[in-house]
Amino acid sequence: MIRAILQRTESSNQGTFGRLVLGGLVLFTAELPWRENASNRSCIPPGLYHAAWTWSPRYSRKMYLLAPTAPRTGIRVHKANYAGDVTLGLRCHLNGCVALGEKLGWLDGQKAVLLSAPAIRRLEAAAGGQPFDLEIKPC
Repeated sequence: MIRAILQRTESSNQGTFGRLVLGGLVLFTAELPWRENASNRSCIPPGLYHAAWTWSPRYSRKMYLLAPTAPRTGIRVHKANYAGDVTLGLRCHLNGCVALGEKLGWLDGQKAVLLSAPAIRRLEAAAGGQPFDLEIKPC
């Protein structure tokens, strides 16, 4: 089984950021800030998750789905830039999922992952549609 490590490096109201390593591939990650695992408001807890290559009706394509994430469902790895706390007026493209980027930087004054679509393509090519285990480590 392929194994990837997501090492979280920082968390603030602007999001939870880190690095994902899969073999020789290194990408940046963005997730929501920690909000006690609240649905649509929080990143998932650190731990070991299985990533399966499944059909997403929302995105009309196959993408990686993390499990187990109970009581939450539908946690995917997909393209996005912003991961801020919307209750504080920050931008966000996530509902609890993991976004990837080739770079970490700033967009319109907010921390973000950049070049997300190419990062997703690189992960999907590296994993080849095969399932893998994702270990998420805390900051």
